[in-house]
Amino acid sequence: MSFTRALRTVGAAAAAGALLFAAAPTASADQVRNDQWALSAFAAEKVWSEATGKGVTVAVIDGGFKTDHPDLTGQFLKGKDFVDGDASVEPDMGEDKPEHGTAMASIIAGHGHGAGNASGVKGLAPDAKILPVRDDGSSRAGLFGPGIRYAVDHGADVINISQVIGGSAEDAQVEREAISYAVDHGVPVVAGSGNDGEEISKSSTSYPAVEPGVVTVGAVDSGGSIWDDSNYGPQVMLAAPGVKNVVAGLDSDGYDLGTGTSGSTAYTSAALALLKQKFPDLSAGQLVNRLVKTAGVTDAQKSVTLPNDRYGYGIIKPYSALTKDIPAGPKNGPLKVDELNSAIAKAKGSDASAPSSSAPDAASDSSDSGGMSTGLIVGIAVGVIVILAIIVVAIVVSRKKNGGGPPPPPGGGWGGGGHTPYPGQHQYSAQQPNPYQQQAPPAPGSYPQAPSQPPYGQ
Repeated sequence: MSFTRALRTVGAAAAAGALLFAAAPTASADQVRNDQWALSAFAAEKVWSEATGKGVTVAVIDGGFKTDHPDLTGQFLKGKDFVDGDASVEPDMGEDKPEHGTAMASIIAGHGHGAGNASGVKGLAPDAKILPVRDDGSSRAGLFGPGIRYAVDHGADVINISQVIGGSAEDAQVEREAISYAVDHGVPVVAGSGNDGEEISKSSTSYPAVEPGVVTVGAVDSGGSIWDDSNYGPQVMLAAPGVKNVVAGLDSDGYDLGTGTSGSTAYTSAALALLKQKFPDLSAGQLVNRLVKTAGVTDAQKSVTLPNDRYGYGIIKPYSALTKDIPAGPKNGPLKVDELNSAIAKAKGSDASAPSSSAPDAASDSSDSGGMSTGLIVGIAVGVIVILAIIVVAIVVSRKKNGGGPPPPPGGGWGGGGHTPYPGQHQYSAQQPNPYQQQAPPAPGSYPQAPSQPPYGQ
């Protein structure tokens, strides 16, 4: 018997980057591993030759956790329950079941079980540890703000929030300040875009995905196509596998199929854990930079222009992110920290944002102008604008000459090899000739797109 199951609602909004669970067909534990198509897509064995997440802690802020699943034994650190206020992250077995948090933990750090851990679910970062934070955002002021601060203060290197909830302006301010706190401490915050197939709203129902400074992730299927119900908008930065992922289930030895931006969020958090192990000195923005600079699409989507509101900069390629020669770049990388700080300052009644480390000149004393007159400064500014206009014209002409963007990625498929899709897996096809909402080419000074898109796993 098959069924569909979703997380309970929080207020008027679904608590969901939520996975939509469906009972997996009866299968052996070995078959479960074989059916983890995302691992094949990422060429996971090659990835693990570079990093496994060892020594890295991923905080999973979710509804609850089943810590005795055999594929996750030993992976959980001591966490905190913000819902009940007690020490257990395993809620009573009632309406509030812990399958969602368990599923996210297994995508990130499942190690399997049996001889050589060859059976069951294996995560993309199997040697990472999970800091479980039971928090659905409904029981405390500040949305996920308190949980984010707790995670940072208790050693998290990456924070995964596979949820979308609503809240007040006051709550949003607390959450924004917590996100800023995390990024300042080198901890990227990753969130799902949501599962409504709608544009991410700037209303109060899309936290934390709507917030600047967050790595917002959409979901793709095994063919690299965006899932129909993956929410979209300029907030989307990356995409990752999110359709019919095999995950650790509610039962002590059970498994489920999960579909939604929750799973794509967890895979992105796992990829950041791998990068943190290999590049421990990089900032949060610099870690994300490696994912952005190596993201792309498959040959089946080679006509898609990146970045766009569906894929963001593209689907993550962990092996490329781990192995490509990529300059570290500014501290904040593609994270919209300036916008985040501006929103925080505006809510406090100030129009000035805090200085950003990605723009060191902003931190200089405004009185230190070397005695230049106002007229001279204005003249220089006008000259800069003229130069930028010339550059924009040159870029537009260049893009017209090369067909509107970079050449399509070489090779095809995920990892150059392909894989056997999960039995009965549904391929979501485009409903319109051009379903992707394209963005205009980035303006000079905005975060650049990688010049090429290598195939998955390469």
